[in-house]
Amino acid sequence: MLNFITRRVFLSIFSLFGVILITFMLVRVIPSDPASQWAGGRVTPEQAEVARKELGLDKPIYIQFGYYIRDLLKGNLGYSLMTHQPVIKELKRRFPATLELVLFSCFFALIIGLPLGLLSAKAKNSWIDHFGRFFSIGAVSIPSFWSALVLQLIFFSILKILPYGGQLSTKVILFQDVPHVTGFMFLDSLITGNFAILKDFLKHLILPAICVGAYTIGLVARMTRSALLEILSEDYIKAARSYGLTERLILYSYALKNSLGPTTTVVTLAMGYALMNTFLVESIFSWPGIGKYVANAVTCLDYPAIIGITILGACAYIILNLITDIIISLDPRVKL
Repeated sequence: MLNFITRRVFLSIFSLFGVILITFMLVRVIPSDPASQWAGGRVTPEQAEVARKELGLDKPIYIQFGYYIRDLLKGNLGYSLMTHQPVIKELKRRFPATLELVLFSCFFALIIGLPLGLLSAKAKNSWIDHFGRFFSIGAVSIPSFWSALVLQLIFFSILKILPYGGQLSTKVILFQDVPHVTGFMFLDSLITGNFAILKDFLKHLILPAICVGAYTIGLVARMTRSALLEILSEDYIKAARSYGLTERLILYSYALKNSLGPTTTVVTLAMGYALMNTFLVESIFSWPGIGKYVANAVTCLDYPAIIGITILGACAYIILNLITDIIISLDPRVKL
């Protein structure tokens, strides 16, 4: 198993290097003038030339790539062309909010998707099964920005029970001492015992988390149903039934436990997908994550920020893939 994990780590490093190389080359061939962006508006040719030398754009592209790899190994992702701030600093400030949103969306996916898939498999070809499949396909197919707008219309405009957007309400921000300990609002409010902020944060979290987790909910429900149907036809399940064990015991103690492997794989990979696809939802709900930062970087062709965000997403996918492989390798039935 150690050899398997070592092999996967080396393949992950190679994949990450490939992503960095491809992204670096692509942003260099995009028609833009990074030197003018760095120097500001209405720059003179002399100022632009100074900026090109400062950014190292006067050197051949392979030397630029070598310098970038050298800085990357030191933890330096470069400086944003628009804000002149370190990209790693910008990502650190915004990443906790996005990670919180993704983690809670996966939590919603599990508490909704698992029971739905279980009920569909238990009542195969019944109206419950048809509804579960219809819901799963809809959750996977509906665009997140459309569901975000519909949820805002229903729960904010019509029912008026949930906030429109943001991470905290204006009243809480003005009259409460917002904690800043770890950067994660949920943990910070728990650590400081500020349950008023915690309650307000959770109210603001519900709608964006459901929108981000809708895709994962559909995947989990479909995967749980298909895995359970396959397991329920196995010989050991038939033997358990012949021994007179109750259907409930068979379903929850034998079948469901063995179906969690594929479901875990889906959830971990969906987390990586959700991490880099929260941008529209964050923009609609004014969530203070990396979504707005990404939108501004793409619009302004801020290539250091674009490469930094791409590296972040690639690292998330690679780490989650590695975790998934390790979880699967723990199953004695799997041959490495």
